[in-house]
Amino acid sequence: MMRLFVTFSLVLFMAAIAGCNTTRGMGQDIEAAGQKIEDLADDTQDELNDDD
Repeated sequence: MMRLFVTFSLVLFMAAIAGCNTTRGMGQDIEAAGQKIEDLADDTQDELNDDD
């Protein structure tokens, strides 16, 4: 019974660690996508201002 508890605890611990890394990576990906959108918006705004 104790062996099962230790095994289950280790599996949960590993899943938690993997989840943290996945969430952090996802946050970085979302931030990078947001930066690309911001850059594109800035470029578009500059083009619109140059046409005036």
